[in-house]
Amino acid sequence: MTAILRVESRKRVRGSVILVAVFALLSALYFSMFPGIQAEMDVIEEAFPAYMFDLFQIEELHTIEGFIAAEIYSFFWVLLVAIYFAYVGAGLISSDVRSRKMDLTLSNPVSRESVVLQKVAALWVPLVALNVGVPIIVYVGALAIGESFDPVALAMVHLLSIPYLLVCAGIGVVLSVVVDHPRTARAVALTLVAVLWLVDGVSRVDPDYERIGALTPSRYYDQTAILVHEEYALGDAGILLAAFLALLAVAVCVFARRDI
Repeated sequence: MTAILRVESRKRVRGSVILVAVFALLSALYFSMFPGIQAEMDVIEEAFPAYMFDLFQIEELHTIEGFIAAEIYSFFWVLLVAIYFAYVGAGLISSDVRSRKMDLTLSNPVSRESVVLQKVAALWVPLVALNVGVPIIVYVGALAIGESFDPVALAMVHLLSIPYLLVCAGIGVVLSVVVDHPRTARAVALTLVAVLWLVDGVSRVDPDYERIGALTPSRYYDQTAILVHEEYALGDAGILLAAFLALLAVAVCVFARRDI
């Protein structure tokens, strides 16, 4: 009953390890920079236009929390990791349909609903790897330069990112069951996630578009508020989780009715 889950989970190990290694290198780079530029941070802040701080949710760059929230989490985590999950989600079904592996899978006593759910469940591998490995790297990196994070805030910035990343994966999964060609599904998924992130950022800058930002998943995950202000928006996480379940339900229903 869990054969698909086991196979898909093994497929995600290599990519997850690579992602954690990339974040380790990025963290080492930014932590090595922070002591040297901390004293000049006021000058750096004045050099950037005000809208950049709203777009990337940047605050208190002179603190280690604000600096890491801006340099690592506001772009690499909220955008690039989200794109990764959308990309992976978009290939879960479409790649097997394209290669005809899905015909072999469905010839076994397994329901289509179970196929989708097990493939999505395999995303636990990158979710756990990233949300365990990266905070350890960040915490140890801060200690190495004589700084420190509130461990609760650091844990929460990762815990509350899980619903957000699942929504991005859910967008990819829906496209995966709708579009037969995996390249097309992946391209549309990563483009859509990037556009939604950009729309959210623009809506923060221009009050006239603020309502549009409410339709974007990144609006409900504020890494700076968590790390800098220790504000934990559990309600927003609940909204994201509900959105993911809705996307998953759509994907399951569409795939169950598809003619393959």
